[in-house]
Amino acid sequence: MLPPDRTGGRQKLEPDPQVHAAIVSAAAEVVRTEGVQALSVAALLSRTQLSTRAFYRHFDSKDQLVAAVFLEMARGEVARLQQRMSGVDPVRAVLAWIAGRLDLAFNQQIRADLRQMSIEAQRQMFAAPEIVAPAYREILHPLVQELARGRDLGIFPEIDPDVEALSIQGVVWSNVERHWATASRDPDQIRDRVQRFCLGGLGLTPEAISAALADGQHRPGQGSSR
Repeated sequence: MLPPDRTGGRQKLEPDPQVHAAIVSAAAEVVRTEGVQALSVAALLSRTQLSTRAFYRHFDSKDQLVAAVFLEMARGEVARLQQRMSGVDPVRAVLAWIAGRLDLAFNQQIRADLRQMSIEAQRQMFAAPEIVAPAYREILHPLVQELARGRDLGIFPEIDPDVEALSIQGVVWSNVERHWATASRDPDQIRDRVQRFCLGGLGLTPEAISAALADGQHRPGQGSSR
């Protein structure tokens, strides 16, 4: 139950974190179940029992709200990825990031709502990229950090971490979409092929790639997701 909307009189109230969170939560539910196009300020006010003034005290527009929804989703995804990436060298951290993102397609334990939100975010990358750009930067941030660490250690020589992160994301997402569309390939084969391709692009030798992949098979959460 949201607190009463006390917006009467001339006093300008500051944004309320509880109300902000409730608006984002209600909007996220609409996006998950019906998509971004179904989200409207009027419908959201009906759900939350807030006034128009209360909404615009927290968000300047529907687009700003949608951006907040995707950013919140991204922060949850980053926490999941960072758990997989912790305590290893940059090569294995990059492998863990790739495997974690591929889990969106392969791992049945990943919540369906996270998959749906990822699909919606990808759609918005073409329709309104400025809305989802902050969320994508959030998800790519741990990967960029590990690429930079590997570059500084001489593991990934002469790379641009930001450019390489975008390239890796593109390869991963194209394989996620292909698997969702056809489910015709073995998940372990796809994971192995994508990881080898990405590490090769970072300058690792085939021997170093095989060693990293073999080690990854024995780490919790890095093996098969079937």
